[in-house]
Amino acid sequence: MKQEPHLDASEQAVPETEETTWAQADQDEQASAAPEEARFEELKRQAEEAYQRQLRVQADFDNYRRRTLKETADLQKYASLKLVTNLLPVLDNFGRALQTSSEGSESDSFVKGIDMINRQLWQVLEAEGLKAMEPVGQPFDPELHQAIMQVESEEYEEGIVVEVVQPGYWLSDKVIRPAMVKVSG
Repeated sequence: MKQEPHLDASEQAVPETEETTWAQADQDEQASAAPEEARFEELKRQAEEAYQRQLRVQADFDNYRRRTLKETADLQKYASLKLVTNLLPVLDNFGRALQTSSEGSESDSFVKGIDMINRQLWQVLEAEGLKAMEPVGQPFDPELHQAIMQVESEEYEEGIVVEVVQPGYWLSDKVIRPAMVKVSG
């Protein structure tokens, strides 16, 4: 039988202590690395959230800026809407006065004066963006025209505006009063 070398207890403890020390060091290192790794991941997550929040705030601000610019442009474009709308009956009455005065020419200077006022008023209103609709001969469009009567017409096919009873108007690109029309049927 072979005899194993005899180790005393102090020699046997050394290897176990070294292994235990290395294992303990690894565990200590892992234990200290785990909180640092977790803290790093948490900080990384917070930084990403802050970045995403900043992007959303910037996008919201850009949208707000675009919206206010558009609203300001629309406000400038339609600022005179109320005034122009209130002046439309005046325009209608000028038109009627000119039609009746040309039938019975009692005073040519009076008619010329009314005509000059009418042209001057139109120049001011056109400078504000007012345009009269010219629907005669156009297909009937319920968004632009208000049909008050359907008439038989040999000149126009069915569904075409034949006569304007009350003119319609645009302010820039917006209908402020639809034209009252007679439509062929």
